[in-house]
Amino acid sequence: MDFNDTQEEAAYRAEVRKWLDANAKRKASKKDTLDALSGADALQRAKDWQRKKAEAGFACITWPKEYGGQGGTSIQSVIYSQEEANYLVPTGFYDIGLGMCIPTVLAWGTEEHKARYVGPAIRGEEIWCQLFSEPAGGSDVAGLRTRAEKDGDEWVINGQKVWTSGAHYCDYGIVVVRTDPTVPKHKGLTMFIVDMKSPGVEVRPIRQMSGEANFNEVFFTDVRVPDSDRLGQPGDGWKVALTTLMNERLAVGGGGGADWSELVDLARDAELADGPAINNGAVRERIAQWYVETQGLKYTKFRTLTALSKGQTPGPESSISKIVSAPKMQELGSFAMDLQDIGGIIRDRDISAQNATFQNQWFGGAGYRIAGGTDEILRNIVAERVLGLPQDIRVDKNVPFNEMPKGK
Repeated sequence: MDFNDTQEEAAYRAEVRKWLDANAKRKASKKDTLDALSGADALQRAKDWQRKKAEAGFACITWPKEYGGQGGTSIQSVIYSQEEANYLVPTGFYDIGLGMCIPTVLAWGTEEHKARYVGPAIRGEEIWCQLFSEPAGGSDVAGLRTRAEKDGDEWVINGQKVWTSGAHYCDYGIVVVRTDPTVPKHKGLTMFIVDMKSPGVEVRPIRQMSGEANFNEVFFTDVRVPDSDRLGQPGDGWKVALTTLMNERLAVGGGGGADWSELVDLARDAELADGPAINNGAVRERIAQWYVETQGLKYTKFRTLTALSKGQTPGPESSISKIVSAPKMQELGSFAMDLQDIGGIIRDRDISAQNATFQNQWFGGAGYRIAGGTDEILRNIVAERVLGLPQDIRVDKNVPFNEMPKGK
């Protein structure tokens, strides 16, 4: 395992820093943040920044040059992401499109799809969303009920999706639907590209307990999609969806928010009955545990980075990160709120400790443990695909979807 840049990587890192210094504001500290998804001009700021990155050659570094990428290496992409994290730049609008949707188009789309959609997405001209989850499906993506029926050279989609991040500002989406209900649930699915401005597409924002509305319900009523906008063959939808899901778990696996070091700062200021919280043995024990988990995640990521720097495909260890980081994110936020005593209920950035970082983290942590695969789903994946343990019993494995019992 090598934690240091090669000579070539160090030169590339210096080039990235020079460009970022000239085009963005460096964070004054880890607490210095930019709320990229809020404000009347947030979307325009994000589009301007994405376009600027693309023009400089720092957008989608590993993607093929013929579609607008740079044809660079995975480690170059990692280096750029590491450096950009030190600057106040708006990036949230493109995480799903460039992290999950367009990689699926690159893997399964036709040459016409790639020529039409990849370049505008890289330049920030078009934003994408992922339409998978449904009210009756939960974490069972293959249990979806949104259907598409063939009508000449078009498909007609009817149904509902839910928890669709960013659908209210997106131009396009990838949607997985059921095209054959007479076969087992994983075999009758098909994926399409859908224009989010098409007649019959209705987007309704969902107000979260945090007060924000980043998720949406999306309703499809006789939405017509050309057969030419199909990704893969009819019935290949599950295979196509797995490409998206693998990219999603990689994209959301790293976690975020406050960590043990911010908790140390809080504990120094918080007072308990026996004095400063930082002197309390139980508090120190919890901080130590989260420090150990953070270091474990750090060195697991280094294993992935070392593989990338050698041109190798990372191993299954990259699947572990979210299983650890998602619960840690929520539990640490809850513990920090307890340390603030009655102040823990205050979620006002102007008066709450550390700008309400821990309160917002606690609110967001519950969703993070669901997005990109629930804790339970990811543990099953690690158990079955990494450790080789027997699969869960599935009574619906070979049952045609239209013969499965339906809940009342």
